[in-house]
Amino acid sequence: MSPPASAAGDDDSARRRPVDRNISDLVTAAAQRDPDHPALIDVPTGRTVTWGTLDAAVHAATELLRAGGAGAGARVVVRRPTSPEYCVAVFAVLRAGAVVVPVGTGASERELDGIVEHSGATGVLAEHHDAVARAVSTRHGIALVEPTPPDAVPQAAAEAAVGGGEDLAVLAYTSGTSGAPRGAMLSHRALLANLEQGAALRPAPMTAADRVLLALPLFHSYGFGPGLLQVAHAAATAVLMDRFEAEPALDAVRSHRLTIVVAVPPMYRAWLRLPPERLAEGLSTVRLFTSGAAPLPPEVLAGMRAVTGLDVFEGYGLTETGPVLTSTLVGGTAKPGSVGRPLPGAPAAGVAPVELRLVDIRGGPLPMDEDSDEDFGEDAGGTGVVAARGPNLFSGYWPDGAHGPGELPGLGAGWIRTGDVGFIDQDGDLHLVDRAHDLIIVSGFNVYPREVEVVLLEHPAVADAAAVGVPDERTGEAVRAVVVPVEGAQPAAADIVEHCATRLARFKVPVDVTLTDRLPYSANGKVARRLLREEPP
Repeated sequence: MSPPASAAGDDDSARRRPVDRNISDLVTAAAQRDPDHPALIDVPTGRTVTWGTLDAAVHAATELLRAGGAGAGARVVVRRPTSPEYCVAVFAVLRAGAVVVPVGTGASERELDGIVEHSGATGVLAEHHDAVARAVSTRHGIALVEPTPPDAVPQAAAEAAVGGGEDLAVLAYTSGTSGAPRGAMLSHRALLANLEQGAALRPAPMTAADRVLLALPLFHSYGFGPGLLQVAHAAATAVLMDRFEAEPALDAVRSHRLTIVVAVPPMYRAWLRLPPERLAEGLSTVRLFTSGAAPLPPEVLAGMRAVTGLDVFEGYGLTETGPVLTSTLVGGTAKPGSVGRPLPGAPAAGVAPVELRLVDIRGGPLPMDEDSDEDFGEDAGGTGVVAARGPNLFSGYWPDGAHGPGELPGLGAGWIRTGDVGFIDQDGDLHLVDRAHDLIIVSGFNVYPREVEVVLLEHPAVADAAAVGVPDERTGEAVRAVVVPVEGAQPAAADIVEHCATRLARFKVPVDVTLTDRLPYSANGKVARRLLREEPP
């Protein structure tokens, strides 16, 4: 029997606008609705956690965090694989009024160290055998805390969640082209508004009856928002896998009779390599496939449609936008090459819709990243840089809110420029045609060239270096390093890769290293990465 749902929601927070609440209230609301309904099914361990049990475990973890000094506004790193413990950890940090700083388990010691220092984190929630987390927490003199298991029950009556609305909820780090980490400040309001916008679609994309495959890392904005948070918002059931492998994931879909798959394009590619008959049988219970974090190739969309008879609906957004801006679910048609239309508003929740405009890269305020080396002419053929406005936008970059929503000429206040270039077709659907900042997307994860280049230049035999994205059948894109050796040196590719592997997360490590006499530079003194992508030296 599940523990009774707590009374944390039986206060004024229950009467506030949805976007004014604390995100952790979603768990309490689901527990009050049906405490015995499965919230999480952990495939690796076979555990099932109900909403009532999850809510109680979150309360228990919240008390531990508060006792350890994790109060309102404190930044707490959460570094765990996808698991029930991860879910307990993030909701407990939020319920305590603190700020979640999500970091992947694959992040190197150097990367974690930089995030802890930049964010001023006061604690790390990780497994005690995590040597990287232990080394960093020791060096900074902060607590390393083992996440509370999902069956923990609070010993005392739980207090209500602290904070919400405009308070900072998540500090999500994405490295910029300058190589320095940038923390996108996401409020409870922004994340909750995006959930309301998604839930306003008709038919509803997710209900309490759904069982949802979450084989994505939950520290990623796509796995966290449209994945875990949307499940909590709908009081549905998340079926968790700590990593995606085609055969085990297909077995999980079939055995747990899943109805929704939240995935990235490489996952669908992997499934399409299986025998069509097996894939069709294994996915027969699914009613909705969604894709995000990277462009969905038309041949993958066509392949899934041919095997299952269902479309894969694609969305687009950024960490800074909470994260979803558009979806092909809005128009109801999975159009090849399109990422759909802006999400609608939710008037009953007091949430406005997403607004999109195409703007000239030269006019108005600075773009979100000032280091772009692209140049778009005025005769761009109807294309422009995508600008967005809505209640789901971030509050700027840590710590001072720099480059947050601002004024655009002729459009007013509250806009950000995404850096993505696209056009809008006659149906109102957005098509992306280029990226203004040379972003590389590996299995749905963002890699900015400069962060790889900074590491390459630390190698004693490297005089100059550039990183570019190249097509990869398995991951969509991979990182290629183009290196100019120091005079008289002839570094081995394997040595350079090993150098990078000790300093970067695995998905950022180059899979290909090319040596050259010199790099191509544009007239403004920046590396012409486009030439390296099209014709490596």
